[in-house]
Amino acid sequence: MEKATSADNFWTDQRKAQKVLKEIALHKSWISGWEYLQARLDDVTVLQELGEEENDASSLAEAESLLEGLAADIELFSLRTFLSGPDDPNDCIMTIHSGAGGTESCDWAQMLMRMYTRWIERRGFSYETLDIQAGEEVGIKSVTLEIKGEYAFGYLRAELGVHRLVRISPFDANKRRHTSFASVFVIPEVDNDIEINIRDEDLRVDTYRASGAGGQHVNKTSSAVRLTHLPSGIVVQCQSERSQHKNRESAMKVLRARLYQLEKEKEDEKKKDLEKSKKKIEWGSQIRSYVFQPYQMVKDVRTNYETSNIQAVMDGDLDGFINAFLSSNKNET
Repeated sequence: MEKATSADNFWTDQRKAQKVLKEIALHKSWISGWEYLQARLDDVTVLQELGEEENDASSLAEAESLLEGLAADIELFSLRTFLSGPDDPNDCIMTIHSGAGGTESCDWAQMLMRMYTRWIERRGFSYETLDIQAGEEVGIKSVTLEIKGEYAFGYLRAELGVHRLVRISPFDANKRRHTSFASVFVIPEVDNDIEINIRDEDLRVDTYRASGAGGQHVNKTSSAVRLTHLPSGIVVQCQSERSQHKNRESAMKVLRARLYQLEKEKEDEKKKDLEKSKKKIEWGSQIRSYVFQPYQMVKDVRTNYETSNIQAVMDGDLDGFINAFLSSNKNET
């Protein structure tokens, strides 16, 4: 009998093999990104030299334009060097909760959901809505999104915290200015090879009828699932699928990620406790302010990065804020 090769043994453990393949893909992404930038730089150099030799103003102008675009892309590429945390390459789970402000904050939470889904689309990432709780009148009380993309957690951890909105309320007949709050919580999705022991006796499983949009079938069956992890008190729920089994799988995925993050925080006291960083959702605890009235400005209080182009921000143009956060926290993992 022939002795098994290392290549044969590699595929016997599918989870380990998938992890290695993912790491290889990340390394290839770095190499291909670098090679792409180098090729563009070579093109600009050739074009500039040609313009100088032939005294061609149009070629020089084109080279300058290409160089400006290249400089911006190099800056974005260099920011990835700040994504050195062990979980930064992972997919992530984002939860948005409405805060102080009632109807106003529910509407604001929905606006934030739209803003982040637009950013996800601009990045070429994908997302799935695992759970959504509608507001009593408008908007949402909370939503949980599973976001898939290269370095999704690394980028979106910049958004963890309380977000404050100031605007003339569309729900106020007297057109008064209102302040609303919503919190954003982001955790990395756990790799399948990480062992998280969840005992059946430590779980309370509740099923219920899903609420909100989803068609008649959703409301007729108890397909939604709520899991309570008794030792930690963590509660997660999912109602996105018509199948109770699939909803339970999604809820378990979120629970595993929450428990993994909890264990990491216990093991490393120097790291910020992400659960505790979810400050009270009200005045004075925000990381970013979005002012629509009496002037227009979005400002991050951690980095002082700001812009007056509110519409672009609400349409998902968040890279400036994320990049400023990564640059200012480049020594933290």
